[in-house]
Amino acid sequence: MSHHPSLAGRVILITGASRGLGREMVYALAEAGAKLALMGAKQSDALTTLGVEIPQSITLTADVGRPEQTAAAVAEAEARFGRIDVLVNNAGLGMRRVSETFNTTPTKFWETSTDAWSDIIDANVNGPFNMARAAVPGMVKRGFGKVINVSTSAQTMVRRGYAPYGPSKAALEAYSRVWAQDLEGTGVDVNVYLPGGAADTDLLPDSANKKGADGNLLPASIMRRGIGWLCSDASNGVTGARFIARLWDEALPQEEAARAARDDSGEMPKIL
Repeated sequence: MSHHPSLAGRVILITGASRGLGREMVYALAEAGAKLALMGAKQSDALTTLGVEIPQSITLTADVGRPEQTAAAVAEAEARFGRIDVLVNNAGLGMRRVSETFNTTPTKFWETSTDAWSDIIDANVNGPFNMARAAVPGMVKRGFGKVINVSTSAQTMVRRGYAPYGPSKAALEAYSRVWAQDLEGTGVDVNVYLPGGAADTDLLPDSANKKGADGNLLPASIMRRGIGWLCSDASNGVTGARFIARLWDEALPQEEAARAARDDSGEMPKIL
């Protein structure tokens, strides 16, 4: 991503950084010279190892569902780096919290434990809000910043047996649009980024034939495609948009690739 010189020295905080989609985005941004705050729900060997791999990084631990912990993590990152330029809200819980067989035997919503339901909502709906609530005021004060919320495919939002995971991402996308409007004129952009199908991460149970509901499985590394553009000055002023990594053609010039990957298919949310 040498074609994004503005990423050199840019301070980016990524939640859910140690595994799956988060780790792939970390690697891509590290290669471009960004300074990275790598956040996980708890200290782990994976998070520690990633921090060692990337010299220009710090590791943070916080449960995104706990506002006091997210505020402390953001404050620590700002103290260490002086600011946060970009927040990537990647951390989340999937349907394995409800059932290890959710993708073969759908769980009816009334069969879901209240604890599992609350945990997913806390991570996927409240978590990005808690992180942004702590990080955005500094961005507004400095007149620059970016929030990138990692979502899922529209079909997943209303797929049978995927509540509350699917609806939690519908909420994320809806309030991403609201945030973009709230931040209009501040220099802070808000966009949504998603793989474009089931990805090979821990959100799916391990099996000999691991695949998503559509029968396909994308590599987690697909998220490397557009994250550099979204975090760089090339996307300044682009806000309230939705970008699909699967549609990002790396053979195209970056601006053309971004246009092709942008999903603006109608003003009404697809869930309605």
